[in-house]
Amino acid sequence: MIIRRAETGTATANPRQAACETLLRIRKEGGFADRLIDHQLSSGALSGPDRGLYAELVFGVLRRQGTLDHILLQLLDKPLIELDPQALIILRLGLYQLTCLDRIPESAAVNESVNLAKIITPGTSGLVNAVLRNYLRRRDTITFPDIGANPAAAIAARHSQPEWLVTQWLEQLGVTEAQELAEASSQQPPLTLRVNTLRTNRQELLREFAEKGITAEPCRFSPDGIAVTGRHTITALPGFDSGLFAVQDEASQLAGLLLGAEPGERVWDACCAPGGKCGHIAQRMDDRGELIATDISRSKLTLVQDSIRRLGINSVTTAVADLHQPDSLPDGCFDRILLDAPCSGLGVIRRNPEAKWRLFSGDVTRLAAVQKTFLKNAATKLKPGGTLLYSTCSTSEAENELVVEDFLLHHPGFVLENLNDLFPAWSELIAFYGMFRVWPHRHGMDGFFAARIRKL
Repeated sequence: MIIRRAETGTATANPRQAACETLLRIRKEGGFADRLIDHQLSSGALSGPDRGLYAELVFGVLRRQGTLDHILLQLLDKPLIELDPQALIILRLGLYQLTCLDRIPESAAVNESVNLAKIITPGTSGLVNAVLRNYLRRRDTITFPDIGANPAAAIAARHSQPEWLVTQWLEQLGVTEAQELAEASSQQPPLTLRVNTLRTNRQELLREFAEKGITAEPCRFSPDGIAVTGRHTITALPGFDSGLFAVQDEASQLAGLLLGAEPGERVWDACCAPGGKCGHIAQRMDDRGELIATDISRSKLTLVQDSIRRLGINSVTTAVADLHQPDSLPDGCFDRILLDAPCSGLGVIRRNPEAKWRLFSGDVTRLAAVQKTFLKNAATKLKPGGTLLYSTCSTSEAENELVVEDFLLHHPGFVLENLNDLFPAWSELIAFYGMFRVWPHRHGMDGFFAARIRKL
């Protein structure tokens, strides 16, 4: 296949070149993979199977980058940091096809990578050819660290996770579960939808999907959840335009249930973007009451408004607000508050794999300090007897249990509610100390945490 360089401002019709350009943008600009992929696919430049191959290459390389780099280090005579960044991405793309995509012939994976290098970084095409062919000759001699001698390095290399994060998981879970979590966090996540019960019900939406040949089944814990099998364009699923569902992981759906908002109450979703939990809370309130949804980002609020509008929800009012300075809202005015705090996102790296290569352990410490401030400020807005649900999509204790414990230590007018007493049917999702904890390797959901705090 001849690869032609795309004109400036246009999208390429070659899936490998498109994947390379997307990965370069993520490296240089720090963009989000899912948004860049959606933008590329919406251009219409790619068609048929090339669309799937493009998305597979981008997400696959990001998910497996650590393992790919571990292999490359054994095939090169210099550190990766000394490589041309474009050549490194082309090598990762080629190696991913050789190691993970059985349906692509080895000769095609190598030749297309060399052709790509000739277009994007011509001086490195010989290097790309030599390294990939070297892998084919030496693949049976590639070694990995011994898990007994160095479990963090071994798990990080085999399951493509940052070693600092694996070390954290080892401290929390031990070797066996840390390995299971690392493996699960490198897999493609399931597609989970939340049925909009204001317009339909789960049985009816499942029936409609079945009629269109889409395989789906009810989620185990969320009464509003549906797990869909296979790859799908979300906007093309039946019922999307008419607002019959929203995309939301099952763990995130359960947050709306844990909050326990009732029709007629005054509720605040303090960090509402992208709006999944906000929409679910409105559903659980039967769209009756007052739900204030705030976020610091005006552009993200636009996305929330679009989602709420598509779902036909009327009880939500959006506003820009900064939880560092929450004086725009009066104290003691809400029955319930959801604080889904900005976090590291370590529980959702299978969905946002680019994030794990940007984060360091110091980021978790920095975020925990912000979360403590946000929780302190948000709690002042609760009525006496009111309930606040603090949640994150992080696996880190520093962002979760320790934030809650610090708050309770310094604010004696609040108590932790034991979720085991309130939701006995979900006992396997709730730790013995009464806080909600789910894991990808245990429960098939995103890594998620929640604690429910009541004002006395």
